[in-house]
Amino acid sequence: MLEKLKSWARILKRDVLAVYIAARDERVSWGVKLLAWATAAYALSPIDLIPDFIPVIGYLDDLILLPLAVWLIVRLMPSGLMVEFRAEAELRFATAKPVSRWAAVAVVAIWLFCAAAMRWWFRRLGDV
Repeated sequence: MLEKLKSWARILKRDVLAVYIAARDERVSWGVKLLAWATAAYALSPIDLIPDFIPVIGYLDDLILLPLAVWLIVRLMPSGLMVEFRAEAELRFATAKPVSRWAAVAVVAIWLFCAAAMRWWFRRLGDV
């Protein structure tokens, strides 16, 4: 069972990198490209939008949402292109682990925006 999970995780990592490669390819339609950019940025960000220390919900994105997004992109992508992107991802994965620093900045910006919005909202409630 543990080997199956490890294998699944390796395949998911490869497919995330393949989705990143697809997002940069001009042969991919803009709608799929947009979804691929968002998915790859989130997956490769060193910071989670929902931190893993939050019980249940913290791992929900890693265990359900990310695989569903990758699955959807793979389904929307022409199969010949996905085979090519997966092969390139295998080669790249052997050399270095990809990380998206811009996605980390975006996640922090979302946290700050949410904190500011909550502060504004609570201050408004106090004025009532």
